[in-house]
Amino acid sequence: MNRVVITGLGIYSCIGKNLEEVRDSLYKGRSGIVLDTDRKEFGYRSGLTGYVERPELKGLLDRRARLMMPEQAEFAFMSTTEALAHAGIDADYIDKTAVGLLFGNDSSAKPVIEATDIMREKKDTMLVGSGSVFQTMNSTVNMNLATIFKLRGINFSVSAACASGSHSIGLGYMFIKNGMQDCVVCGGAQEVNIYAMGNFDAIAAFSTREDDPAKASRPFDRDRDGLVPSGGAATVILESLESAQRRGATILGEVIGYGFSSNGAHISNPTVDGPVRSLEIALKDAGLQPGDVGYINAHATSTPAGDASEARAIHQVFGGSRPYVSSTKSMTGHECWMAGASEIVYSSLMMQHGFIAPNINLQNPDEDASKLNIVADTINKDFNIFLSNSFGFGGTNSSLIVKKWEGK
Repeated sequence: MNRVVITGLGIYSCIGKNLEEVRDSLYKGRSGIVLDTDRKEFGYRSGLTGYVERPELKGLLDRRARLMMPEQAEFAFMSTTEALAHAGIDADYIDKTAVGLLFGNDSSAKPVIEATDIMREKKDTMLVGSGSVFQTMNSTVNMNLATIFKLRGINFSVSAACASGSHSIGLGYMFIKNGMQDCVVCGGAQEVNIYAMGNFDAIAAFSTREDDPAKASRPFDRDRDGLVPSGGAATVILESLESAQRRGATILGEVIGYGFSSNGAHISNPTVDGPVRSLEIALKDAGLQPGDVGYINAHATSTPAGDASEARAIHQVFGGSRPYVSSTKSMTGHECWMAGASEIVYSSLMMQHGFIAPNINLQNPDEDASKLNIVADTINKDFNIFLSNSFGFGGTNSSLIVKKWEGK
């Protein structure tokens, strides 16, 4: 079996448009949440969202390429451009290597609605434009990135609700581990437009703490009242150790464990058993004991039921060792389809720079959270192994374990 290492990271999120900005926000506990008045006018119960500016792609991509891309593909282009540069992967390497592409994405709402509106009004499908079909498909991120970067390896989208980004990295890890790919571009992308999350708002999933947006996302806090939607894109370059060493790449970390499970129960209500099995499978795959994990980036989205069930699962598996725990969603909000990938980037930056980002807004931990070692303020701390959880609607669970690269 091949060892699987991380050689590049890229991020485009509400707390920064690149690795340096994001690292600074994480260390300072800076929130990216705002109140979007357009959402209130549109009819949203909650106007809170992570603010992600659309990139200016003129001069970077030709007009035809831009016409094929909805906003989540634009975000993914930015994060992937940074990640490939970070990994030192250029066009010559891509030309000689069948580089794969696995990206998490589970919606493309805006292009679908805009095209439908045109067809209803004009009674003519020919007026939607030739790029519309490629924007509306759930595989739009993969279509665009594979074409732009000329990637010729494995190529499909992972659609697994809020575990999409994490499963994309887990699958990339498995393809490389089993010798089927040398290098896979993995990640997750999430649209943030006004059409993207209305259905979630309709089930009262969002916080309505609009008077102070930065304090609205409160994972593990007993006064939390719902999640805050967010988005952007994150990219993680995975490579076989042999490939990375052969080309003299800087190795940032090693993926050593991937756990997964399905709750097999209610379509939206979380369980404890499903996450526990995901955690235990990840530990077994990595050949680790719970005490070997120094930090857990929790899925915790700031919902009462979800946070509580995850806290119970973490306590059941890690109660004896009490690793540091925080949810970066306290700063970013819930980045949905990208979250599992972005939180690998966030945790990797912490591990690389020797600190643990805070679970901000944690003033009164609830009964389940009080049993965990949750970091409420940034601490300077070296750690060598972290675990990241991602759980999605439909009961899909993913847990990834990454180890700091120590040159052996």
